[in-house]
Amino acid sequence: MIRICTAILFVLLIPPTLQAQTGKFIDLSLLVSAEYPCTWPDGFPRFHLQHVHRIGRASAYNIDTLTIDGNTGTQMDVPPHSVARPELKLPHSGPFGDEFTDKTPAWKFVGEACVLDIRELLDKGAPGVSPLITKQHIDAWEQRHRALRFGDVVLFRSGYTDKYYVPFPLGRRFLADVLEKKYPGYPDPEPQTMEYIAKKGVFHIGTDSPSMGTLPPELADPAHLAALKYGAIFTEGATGLGALPTTGAFYCMMGPKHVGGPYGEGRAFAVTGPLAKTLIASARAKRVRDVSVAMSIDDPLTWPGKGVGRHRRRYTKSDFIWAENLQLYHHGHVMDSQAGTHLVPPAYALPPTPIDPNAYAPQDRIILEDYEREFGKRGVSKVTTEQVPLSMTSGWARVIDVTGLVGSTTRAVWPASPQVTVDLIKAYESESGELQPGEVVILRSGHTDRHFRPFPEGSACLVEPINGVSEGWPALTPAAVMYLADRGIRCVATDGPTLGGVDPENALQTYWALGSRGMVAVEFLTNLANLPKQAYFLFAPVKIKGCHGGPGRAIILH
Repeated sequence: MIRICTAILFVLLIPPTLQAQTGKFIDLSLLVSAEYPCTWPDGFPRFHLQHVHRIGRASAYNIDTLTIDGNTGTQMDVPPHSVARPELKLPHSGPFGDEFTDKTPAWKFVGEACVLDIRELLDKGAPGVSPLITKQHIDAWEQRHRALRFGDVVLFRSGYTDKYYVPFPLGRRFLADVLEKKYPGYPDPEPQTMEYIAKKGVFHIGTDSPSMGTLPPELADPAHLAALKYGAIFTEGATGLGALPTTGAFYCMMGPKHVGGPYGEGRAFAVTGPLAKTLIASARAKRVRDVSVAMSIDDPLTWPGKGVGRHRRRYTKSDFIWAENLQLYHHGHVMDSQAGTHLVPPAYALPPTPIDPNAYAPQDRIILEDYEREFGKRGVSKVTTEQVPLSMTSGWARVIDVTGLVGSTTRAVWPASPQVTVDLIKAYESESGELQPGEVVILRSGHTDRHFRPFPEGSACLVEPINGVSEGWPALTPAAVMYLADRGIRCVATDGPTLGGVDPENALQTYWALGSRGMVAVEFLTNLANLPKQAYFLFAPVKIKGCHGGPGRAIILH
C-alpha cells in the first residue's frame, strides 16, 4: 500500500504536515494475454507477446515485442471512433473528429465514478441481442442519488466481464459465441441514453461489457456516436466495478498516446479514501497535465542500440480494415514493450531464479562481479508488469531538477551520461525537505522537451547519445537507487528515455539495484517544467501478463 496524504482544502492538492493517510487503489482492468478473449474476434489482429530475448549470453535483459490492437482488453474509445474529421465534411463529421488518443485532453481520463447497477439486465437479451440500458435507468439513479454533472464518470455495472472473461476455450462465451448468436448479448445503452448522459456534461462513460457497441450491430455505431459527437470518451471492458461505492471514488482510464488512434488499449482503476476527494477536485477543475510522449512511427520511441544490428523492435503501425464512413484505417501496433512512456518492472533485468554467472556474456559477468562487490548479492524476480500494483507507480511527485548536469561531460568520454548521485539527491533534500516513503521521485532534465522530435531531428534523442555523437541524458547511479530505497521510495521516473543512461555498465547496475530493492521505474516522460510544488503523479501501464515492459500513460494532477 502506498503512503499518501489527504488535502485540507479540496480545491488544492496540499497534503497535511501532521498526518498522512492512505487511499486504496482498485484495479478495474482485464488481464491481457493470448489465453484470454482479449481481442475483438471478428477479423481483428490477435494479441501476441513475443519474448525476443531472455537473460543470458545474448542479452542482460528480458526483452519483449508486442503485437496489440487498440480493441484489446480494457480499452478506450475517443471521438474519432465514430466521428469523422471535420474537414472531410462527411455525414458523421464533427468538431471532435480529430481528437485522437494523442489529442484527447487528460482531464477527460479522470473524474468521480458514478456506478449504475444494472445487473438485472445480465443474460436477459435474446441470442446476439443486448438488453438495453434506457434513460429510465438513468432517471432512477439520479432520483436515488443526485443529478449527473461535469466531472462525473458514468459506469455501467452488469457483472458481464466478471462472469465471462475467462481463458479459452470457455472464453469464447465472452464475445465470439455472442457474435455468432449462441448466447444473449452483453447489456449496453440505447442511443437515447448516451445522448442524455452526454448532454448532462459528462465526458467519460464506461461499461463492464466488452464494448459500448450495442447489439445487434446496426445499433453499435449509433450508440457510440450519440455520445462521442459531444466529445465524450468511453471505457470498454472494465471489470470489478462492484468494488466501488456508488459515488465518491476517483476514477481514471488511460493508455498509450498513439498518434492518430481512434481507440486504444488502456488501464482503468479507481482510488477510494481521503485521497479520492482531492483527486476528484483536480479533475473537475481540469487541473490535469499529460506528461507522456506521443507515439508515432516518425518518432524516436525505441532503443536503437549502439552501432548496427542491436536495435529493438521499432514502433510500427499496422493498418488492417478501411472504415469508409470515417475515411481511415483501423489499425494496431507492433512495438518493443518499452516503447514510449513505459514501466520497467523488476523482472526486466533480474532472472526469475538464481543463474550461473557464466550464463552471461563476459562483459556482463564482469559488471555483475563489480556490482556484487559493492552492493552485495544481486536479487532475482518474477515480477512482471501485471504484478506491479498501481499504487506503486503513483504518489505525490518530488521533482528533482537535474538540468544543471546537462553539458557537464566532455566529448572525450562519450558515450556517457551525467550522473545523478547520492550527493545531488541529498542537496535537493536539504533545500526542499526530506523524501518521504511512497513519494514518486521524478528526474527532470528537459531531455525529451529538447530532443523528442520526428526523424531525422529525432536522432538527437537516442541514436546520437548512444553512439557518442552527443552527451547522454542524466542517469541515476546504483548507489543513488540504494539511497532512495532506504528512504522508502518505490518508484523513480525520468524524462530521459531510460533511467540508466547510455553507459552500459551504469545502466545494467542501476536496473539490478532497482529490481533487487523491489523498485520500479517509469521512463520517457516529458512536459515536466513549471509543475506546482504539490502535485500527484499517476502512471498506469497496460495490464499484460508476463510482460517485461509496459507501455502506458502518465499524468499529473495538481
